Amino acid sequence: MAAHRNLLLAYGYDAKDIEAKVEQTWELLFGDHEETRIYYPTDDDMGYMLDTGNLDVRTEGMSYGMMMAVQLDKKDVFDRLWRWSYQYMYMTSGENKGYFAWSCNTDGTKRSNGPAPDGEEYFALALLFASHRWGDGAAPLDYGLKARALLHDCIHNGEDGIGFPMWNPDNKLIKFVPNCDYSDPSYHLPHFYELFALWANEADRPFWREAAEASRAYLKLACHPETGLAPEYAHYDGTPNDERGYGHFFSDSYRVAANIGLEALWFGASKWMTQEAELLQAFFADKHPDDYRRYTIAGEPFEERSLHPVGLIATNAAASLATPNGPHARESVALFWNTPVRTGDRRYYDNCLYLFALLALSGHYRIWSSEAAE
Repeated sequence: MAAHRNLLLAYGYDAKDIEAKVEQTWELLFGDHEETRIYYPTDDDMGYMLDTGNLDVRTEGMSYGMMMAVQLDKKDVFDRLWRWSYQYMYMTSGENKGYFAWSCNTDGTKRSNGPAPDGEEYFALALLFASHRWGDGAAPLDYGLKARALLHDCIHNGEDGIGFPMWNPDNKLIKFVPNCDYSDPSYHLPHFYELFALWANEADRPFWREAAEASRAYLKLACHPETGLAPEYAHYDGTPNDERGYGHFFSDSYRVAANIGLEALWFGASKWMTQEAELLQAFFADKHPDDYRRYTIAGEPFEERSLHPVGLIATNAAASLATPNGPHARESVALFWNTPVRTGDRRYYDNCLYLFALLALSGHYRIWSSEAAE
């Protein structure tokens, strides 16, 4: 496994300070600090990530926690989260068989029997990385088998007339939820799909190669050409889907910048990715985090303030990986470096994005290939 670039080090931050910040951030989120923690172990060798704003457990957070744990070699935490997810969230019957219920109570009872595809794609890659880093164990810790089965179901469910796939089989675009016909730009992770094309069931690998290219093309349509802003929901042609007010740049949209940064770290930045990162950073360069708002993708502000300003700071910093010498790259990273993790009820989403950005900027968000386990 090749080491990824440590952009913080390249910008002149001290190596010891970088490592200390990574470990401290992990401890603040996964330790016993009540003001910042989002991980809660249980006494049955399980644990969950709490959405502190909604007081539920989501596949988004569980799969995020697993990805964080495998990147930092925290196998105990990874296994606890995966056991909880598989025990309480995994659905074994009905139209959503093979998927995970997106929201549960902390006792494991389901709040919803529907899935959210961003959780599935993170589950799958986190499991593949775990398989490569630690090797497979006895079920349910047979990580590779579970990942390949999940990826199979994501694209083949519905072929027997029951249920729906998570990716549209015609245009190869990920859906917002399986039984709808629109997308969420922040769900699009072509860098994940490139790895699925290497490690999924062999028969499914061509699909994932096509999905990677389809997502790259889709993001160019969904992100505004002058501001770089993307809507939370978008139609398949990239135009904002304003169903229930989700056609604007708001919480989900923040992840697009981080996704572009991570793809640049893993596979290199295309010209469009660099331009997109620079547009986003330029849009926020003259705005104070206390005044971040909801915006149309053309950049027109609403009165409503951002629910997750720390998360937005973090993702804009991660975008610097696609434009390390860009006009606002260093200042975006400096703002992030000097911003502490969030406290209070809304901390969950912000602090997930915070740790992901820190992992990517410090070179700790890595591709764990099968060779790494040998």
